[in-house]
Amino acid sequence: MSVESTNVQARAAARSVPISPIKVGRVVDQIRGRSYQEALMMLEFMPYKACRPVLQVLYSAAANAEHNLGISKSNLEISEATANQGPVMKRFQPRAQGRGYPIRKPTCHITIAVRAKK
Repeated sequence: MSVESTNVQARAAARSVPISPIKVGRVVDQIRGRSYQEALMMLEFMPYKACRPVLQVLYSAAANAEHNLGISKSNLEISEATANQGPVMKRFQPRAQGRGYPIRKPTCHITIAVRAKK
C-alpha cells in the first residue's frame, strides 16, 4: 500500500512569528486548498510582508512530505493552513506629562499541512 493512496499529511509550523495573525490570515486564506506549485507562485508575487514566513513554512512542509513520506513536491496540495494568535508582547511608549501608553505587539503561530493530490 503506497503512502500516496492514504490520507497522510505532512505538517510544518512556525511559532511566535512577530506579525499579526490577521495579516497572516489573509495570506493563508488565499493558498488553502491549492496545489503546492500554485501556492508558491502566489506567495512569490503577493505584495504582503506576511508572505515570507508563510512561504518558509510551506517549504518546510513540502520538505517534510518528501523526506518523511516519499511524496514528490509536484504531487502536493495544501490541505490545512492556519494562522492562530500567539503570545502578545506588551510594551510602553512614553507620552506627555509622564504617562505611559501601552503598545501590544502581536505574534502568531503559522501551521501548514500538505498531502498528496487525490
